[in-house]
Amino acid sequence: MARRPPTADDPLTNPSWFTPKRLLIIFCVINMLNYVDRGAIASNGVNGSRGTCTEKGICTSGTGIQGDFDLNNFEDGVLSSAFMVGLLIASPIFASLAKSINPFRLIGVGLSVWTFATAGCGSSFSFWSIAICRMLVGVGEASFISLAAPFIDDNAPAAQKTAWLAMFYMCIPTGVALGYVYGGFVGNHLNWRYAFWGEALLMLPFAVLGFVMKPLQLKGFAPAGSKKAASVVTADALSRFMNDMKALLVDKVYVVNVLGYIAYNFVIGAYSYWGPKAGYNIYHMKSADMMFGGITIVCGILGTIAGGFILDRMTATISNAFKLLSGATLLGAAFCFGAFCMRSLFGFMVLFSVGELLVFATQVLPYELS
Repeated sequence: MARRPPTADDPLTNPSWFTPKRLLIIFCVINMLNYVDRGAIASNGVNGSRGTCTEKGICTSGTGIQGDFDLNNFEDGVLSSAFMVGLLIASPIFASLAKSINPFRLIGVGLSVWTFATAGCGSSFSFWSIAICRMLVGVGEASFISLAAPFIDDNAPAAQKTAWLAMFYMCIPTGVALGYVYGGFVGNHLNWRYAFWGEALLMLPFAVLGFVMKPLQLKGFAPAGSKKAASVVTADALSRFMNDMKALLVDKVYVVNVLGYIAYNFVIGAYSYWGPKAGYNIYHMKSADMMFGGITIVCGILGTIAGGFILDRMTATISNAFKLLSGATLLGAAFCFGAFCMRSLFGFMVLFSVGELLVFATQVLPYELS
């Protein structure tokens, strides 16, 4: 059979502008925006407070989200983690859909939801309205997770794979730190609502890009030109999904890695949201969000680079990754705990900085283990 002559639409004759390195940069920016949002909501933990009334009946109005909606500490804390509901539900769904729909298109859908949800956070009128929007933020983030790691795994040169991963994961502490500063600055000078509206505007071009860009082909995903709809969930699709879940649950390395990462994020989530507020109340820090943001961005970048470099020097095996992961996490937790036992602000800052440096050294390791 004679081969069809190449046309202008063929990938080889009409290559995409979105080369692997350019897409890595785009994914890093998207990842950073995701975590800027987390930092912005966390900065509310410092800058937000409920209104108070004295015994003489003199009342002062609250500030931030907590003040506007009169939230107690439990409700305020729920807002910082509500995105996990959407993330946990939507992640396996997007991962399953990626087998029949090109994930670049799924990212467009997810980031559109993310943009709508963050704009909704800024327009919320009650605790439940903003809580639901925070859950939808997690749905949007889930679509991005389905592509980012496989993209790096497929396209990074073997000798630079750890460097590519480190660059991607550096966006996590950098984004959170920028979110602290951004959320505090906008909240103090305008209103906390403008911080969310600003995030939505920044993410909007990337949501559009997910629909219009010419995607690269990735291993194990739907063809790059696939536009197949998945509006109907078939029995075969459900069966494949259940088989995938079963395969993951019997993988001991994966299960241990996930359980450890759950504990890790439990602690990181508590420190990132309540740490600055505790520092403000215990040590009477001025601009606690700015101070924590500065420490996080420096320690996050240095720690992430150092973790990848050390693992490369140790030889990137599962055994060595587990050793480095457990050791750095244990020491990091000890230093962070010790920081809050210090009486002086200087002692607190030194120990907390060392603790964050060790904790962020583990950023690249969970993917290496998987």
